[in-house]
Amino acid sequence: MTEWIGAAEAARRLGVKPATLYSYVSRGVLTRQHGPGGKTSLFDPDEVAELARRGRPRRPPDGTGLVIESAITEIAGDRLRFRGQDALGLARERDFEDVCLLLWRGAPGESGDGGGGGDGGWQAAPEAVAAGRAAQAALPAGTLPLERLQVIVPALAATDPFRLSLDPPAVMAAGRALLGGMVDCLPLAGPHGAAGTGRPPTGSPPDGRPPEGHPPDGGSPGPGRGIAARLWPRLCPQPPSPGLLAALRAALVLLADHELAASTLAARVAASVQADPYAVVATGLGAVGGALHGGASLGAQVMLAAADGPAAAPRVVGDLLRRGERVPGFGHFVYRSGDPRAGLLLGLVREAVPGSPRLAVADAVLAETRRRSLPEPNIDFALATLASCAGMITGAGEAAFAVARTAGWLAHALEEYAARTPLRPRALYTGPGAS
Repeated sequence: MTEWIGAAEAARRLGVKPATLYSYVSRGVLTRQHGPGGKTSLFDPDEVAELARRGRPRRPPDGTGLVIESAITEIAGDRLRFRGQDALGLARERDFEDVCLLLWRGAPGESGDGGGGGDGGWQAAPEAVAAGRAAQAALPAGTLPLERLQVIVPALAATDPFRLSLDPPAVMAAGRALLGGMVDCLPLAGPHGAAGTGRPPTGSPPDGRPPEGHPPDGGSPGPGRGIAARLWPRLCPQPPSPGLLAALRAALVLLADHELAASTLAARVAASVQADPYAVVATGLGAVGGALHGGASLGAQVMLAAADGPAAAPRVVGDLLRRGERVPGFGHFVYRSGDPRAGLLLGLVREAVPGSPRLAVADAVLAETRRRSLPEPNIDFALATLASCAGMITGAGEAAFAVARTAGWLAHALEEYAARTPLRPRALYTGPGAS
């Protein structure tokens, strides 16, 4: 058996820096073994020689596809951890801002450090907010919140002269401003905001003023108002109960990252070629609305709205199946025995609104899917249930998904900025003349 070589020798034979060598490992181009004690890396000299002679192979040696090493999120079985910390525990105990900082730098924020509680650092500059609001205000009435975010982010970028600074402190500062700006540039929900449909929601004042407890559009979020509290009036025409606001805050934490989901991979590819943080987030926003990704919550919300009561649940589910369509919000590519995020979020909604008629509809849909032996619900169904029970506007769930996942996209961008090696998979040609 050929004796494997150390990292320094492998890098020398390839003519690359050690950092580039490890980026090859993260992309599945090279195979690595740990030496005695797990403190050193060893490489197959024949594989190194092949790479030096022919360049990157068209497929990774192990045949698994693109593999990227990351220290951000671990999915093991049905457990989800952020930087080694249980994500469900974080959702119960920490603010979204704390978890953003955990993802970005490996430690949650402390008091006075820009962490949770809506510290003033989580705001865009006034000129950025003005630009973002003006950009989305030009969109037609009834435009979905996610579509507004896709317009807001480039407008925020245009006002930031330092957006091309990619050192970690600058990226984290941009992340705080981005998240604050994305939320504060969205219009208020209901007839008083551009997100409204023109029909006054139940409980809205007849004169079109913001409901009691909602800040006027254009006003400052105020001290102590975190991202979740500021996002709520952009998604719902009624002020929240403490329980429902806690559920939204937990949802943001649960959705902050999920390893290499499609939008995160897209964002990571953009970051690998040194795209700025705003461009990274814009890339993620372009992918997250897909019906098989963050857009599934919109489908689930529409499905729940189609049932005017629990008795209608079998018809609604049956109609989808008869048309050959997926039942949105059920099943997951990663979790085979049930999405643990869904269980937690559904539990928080049950605690907040135990007698809600809309919760009864969601429970009836759950009962029907189980009767038909369909997969278990995922986070998209739980998010749609929260939106339905709270009376949120259409598309609220996918907007919350996008705001939350912005934290993860930027965490992955920070890793790629440090790697400084473009993600460049190779295609396996199958067209005319393929051998």
